[in-house]
Amino acid sequence: LPAPKDVMVYSYNFRSLLRWSPVKVDRGLVLYTVHFKTGAFNKWDEMNCTRITQTECSFPMSLKERRWTVVLRVRAELGQVTSNWVETDPFVAERNTTIGPPKVNSVNVSSNSVLISVTPPFGSEAGDVLEYHVSYWENATSTTEKETKTSNTLFKIEHLKELTVYCFSIRVELTTYSDLQLLGLQSVPECHRTTVS
Repeated sequence: LPAPKDVMVYSYNFRSLLRWSPVKVDRGLVLYTVHFKTGAFNKWDEMNCTRITQTECSFPMSLKERRWTVVLRVRAELGQVTSNWVETDPFVAERNTTIGPPKVNSVNVSSNSVLISVTPPFGSEAGDVLEYHVSYWENATSTTEKETKTSNTLFKIEHLKELTVYCFSIRVELTTYSDLQLLGLQSVPECHRTTVS
């Protein structure tokens, strides 16, 4: 039986799952079994994905520790026949997750400033330091982008011109307990016109 291909861990905002391409056979239903082991215990354990039909398997709550090194393996099964196991590279959520953009809750515009409120993209843990990188620019041709950094979820872009459209985009930088730095994805730019004073 051919082994599953394209075996990859996908991780977004510390929610992780294993995915692979389906194994094609002429007849019969191919099932998949996934095991994991951590860096601390060199012993394969079952995940909640034994003889499943789906080609993905979410990490269980027991693997939510971000600093753990995890290796996963998957094989195809057809009746009594099994394929070889396919192992992943070691995965550490704290290094290998993709951090999404923060959620913009509200934008309040005045004549010379924009007040922005955001929610972080994931629940933080003890020792996390979150910083928001805010890029903003005047929505005219060939404008220079400015950047400001803040650790507050409510912040103001100041010294703006009145009756001018400004756009902004935000991304999160996470510095973890073990001093690793992860830069998140940029939010979709939002544009607002300042008022008249």
